[in-house]
Amino acid sequence: MITKRIIPCLDVRDGRVVKGVNFEGLSDVSSPVELARYYSDRGADELVFYDITASSEGRRLFTDILCEVAKTIFIPLTVGGGINTLDDFDRVLKCGADKVSVNSGAIRNPALIGEAAKRYGDQCVVLSVDVKRVDGQFHVFAKGGREDTGMEAIEWIRRGVSSGAGEIVVNSIDTDGVKRGFDLEMLQKVCDSVDVPVIASGGAGCIDHFTTLFQTLPRVDAGLAASIFHFGEVKIEDLKRELLKNGIPMRI
Repeated sequence: MITKRIIPCLDVRDGRVVKGVNFEGLSDVSSPVELARYYSDRGADELVFYDITASSEGRRLFTDILCEVAKTIFIPLTVGGGINTLDDFDRVLKCGADKVSVNSGAIRNPALIGEAAKRYGDQCVVLSVDVKRVDGQFHVFAKGGREDTGMEAIEWIRRGVSSGAGEIVVNSIDTDGVKRGFDLEMLQKVCDSVDVPVIASGGAGCIDHFTTLFQTLPRVDAGLAASIFHFGEVKIEDLKRELLKNGIPMRI
């Protein structure tokens, strides 16, 4: 059985890791380099690095900090934020990223997914989707969750996978930072719609939420979280031991 992955997420703004609730009210947490080293040493399976204001500010992702993070860790690194062109893919891969996450750039230019998959391989292209309920429908949001595109999320995810995305990160804006559990309803719809790895993001508040996620939705490949790891509410070692006790395969 394939092991499930536990992935801390570094949301980086102005060179610092920040965290908020429902994508708002961001507060300073730590240095991304120090935090990345900590997670790499503590058993994280992968790490995600998002430059969360690159798209909304219309600039390229900060590469100096990214290079430092990549040199520090010994686990796979996914990088996103301000990825709009193949040159952006090339730049962050040369900085040490293993996978590149595209969100707003793919919304503006859906062909980017297929072009990147053709050049770098499907396994390198991660489609990250920020989703929020609007009038009972799942809508795709752009620019760090600030802009409602009006697009239906499940169809957009299907389209991304058919274009060549090898992995999907589903960020629930409704549950982000609230710590009441993952958005199981939305994740179920995504899992039923695609046959690539699905990473659940948004809502983790305790170990039981991860247990519920993997037991309820065995098709989910990984759980991604930020604040509960950043503030020491859940230690990755403890989380993995508990998941193993509950029959969920983990790499220790």
